[in-house]
Amino acid sequence: MSSARECGGAMTGRYEMAPKAIGQGGMGTIYLATDRKNPAKSVAVKKLALSKTTDLPALQNEIAMMRTSAHPNVVEYLESFMFDRCLWVAMELMDAGSLTNLLQVYQAKRLELAEAHVAYFLRASLEAVAFLHQLGRVHRDIKSDNLLINTRGQVKMADFGFCVQLTQEKDMRQSMVGTPYWMAPELVRGQSYDHKVDVWSLGIMMIEMAEGEPPYLKEQPLRALYLIATKGTPKLKAPSKYSSTFIDFYKRSLVVDPKARASASDLLQHPLMRSCASQEHIARLVMQHRKVKKSDIC
Repeated sequence: MSSARECGGAMTGRYEMAPKAIGQGGMGTIYLATDRKNPAKSVAVKKLALSKTTDLPALQNEIAMMRTSAHPNVVEYLESFMFDRCLWVAMELMDAGSLTNLLQVYQAKRLELAEAHVAYFLRASLEAVAFLHQLGRVHRDIKSDNLLINTRGQVKMADFGFCVQLTQEKDMRQSMVGTPYWMAPELVRGQSYDHKVDVWSLGIMMIEMAEGEPPYLKEQPLRALYLIATKGTPKLKAPSKYSSTFIDFYKRSLVVDPKARASASDLLQHPLMRSCASQEHIARLVMQHRKVKKSDIC
């Protein structure tokens, strides 16, 4: 364990923290910090205040999932420590924020991501998800908010708060977790489900990238859940705008029957993946349209 001292923004262990928080994330307060062993390296540190109502097993599960999910397309976990009744989690800094930020900038400018851009973000997501699935894990909260970008054009999956380990004894789950608009029908209906729920969420994120938002976003959450459970595959607003390859990927990822739905490894072999923009192109795009919310940099 490292020790930390919030006073004056200093951390007396490995990291030197900035004096002020840079934002508020879903898990807690976020600080920018410098690695004392490598002063040129900045990291993100999340501070989670602990209380009698804190779900410690859930936090321990999240940290365990992060620590054992090292992959080029997963945000790197560095370490965690306890101090002053808080849990501090140090992780890789993704300095261009979330995919959501980029989509919001595009909407404000009335721009649309090209298919090659969508394919690039999908491929990075699929690489991460296929890796998790090989480990027998289901992320359960895939959406643009949890896909982070840096100014080098790298794209990485984050937020393992809902990640769960499947076992041979229990290879299906029934608990309803995640964010409503990206949830798979079988999950919404309370049916047993497996890793295919992540593929559905990726299909919804594909629509989100193409149209600027996921289906039913303007509906109240309960109404959205009803529509997801009853309406089948969500429709694209203007399907004629897209290539046949794009439409085929969309259809394969959003099959209502999970048994017929493609797997992440299947989709990595899809022809759409051969049309991805280059990392250098994405880096230029990110720098051109960069507008980072401080609360979304890790």
